[in-house]
Amino acid sequence: MEIHERDGSMTFAVRVAPRASRDAIEGEYQGALKVRLTAPPVDDRANEALRELLAEALNVPLSAVRIVSGLKNRTKRISIAGVSKARVAALIAPVSKGAR
Repeated sequence: MEIHERDGSMTFAVRVAPRASRDAIEGEYQGALKVRLTAPPVDDRANEALRELLAEALNVPLSAVRIVSGLKNRTKRISIAGVSKARVAALIAPVSKGAR
C-alpha cells in the first residue's frame, strides 16, 4: 500500500465494502487499505462511518480525516493529518491480529 506524505498529512487509498456485517479494517487489498462498514452507501453514511472508523483507529480527531477523492466510489483517497507514516502502515496489521 502506498502512503504519501504531504504538508504533514498522510494520503493513501482505501477500498470500502459497505453494508458489511461489522465495521472492520481488513488490511491491504490490491494496493489499498480494505475497510468493511455496516453503513449503507446512502446519504454519505458510509463516508462518515469510514472517517469515524479511521479517526478512532488512529486516535486522531474526526476533523483530521478527509476524503480527498472518490466520494461516490468504493475506492477512495484519504488524507489524515497529525499521524506518522508508521501508524498508518500499522493499519495493515489487523489481518494477522484480528479485525478491529
